[in-house]
Amino acid sequence: MRSQPPYIIAEDQSPFAVANYFIRKAAESKVPLTPMKLIKLVYIAHGWYLALSGKPLIREPIEAWKYGPVIESLYHAFKRYGNSPIPISEATDATITDNEHEDVRRLLDRVWEAYSKLTPAQLSTLTHRPDTPWSQVYDQNHRDVIIPNELIQKHYRDLINARRPAAAPAPATTAAAN
Repeated sequence: MRSQPPYIIAEDQSPFAVANYFIRKAAESKVPLTPMKLIKLVYIAHGWYLALSGKPLIREPIEAWKYGPVIESLYHAFKRYGNSPIPISEATDATITDNEHEDVRRLLDRVWEAYSKLTPAQLSTLTHRPDTPWSQVYDQNHRDVIIPNELIQKHYRDLINARRPAAAPAPATTAAAN
């Protein structure tokens, strides 16, 4: 990716557009995608996007819940699947448009390549490590604590800086090092 990419995000960007992208990738790849895994992937993509572009990928806040970072609308939309894979039929019409979001799609592909082989539990462990944005704000007595985008951005920028000498790595490179 370029160091200062020209990202364009529509004001009405929904976490469902990103979720749908991963639901379709899972169906194409025949990789089971549970609600927990989906939410973690959307969160991770949001983090990498913040670090690389300086802008949020999704317009919904990330909350610190007991089992990690949560995008509440996605949680409620898919929780009925529990530990079962989300079927492709659950994908909605929300999409990332081809013309305006080429860089976003490339980033999502890299996130998918880097993280899709991990289990939901492994992704949860990844987001629960000490000094992660979740660990800095989680309060067991309050479920709706928002994880500030600034913390998420700093965490993923720190990952980039710790893993590279000069140019920003693809998320796949950084994920493999984790």
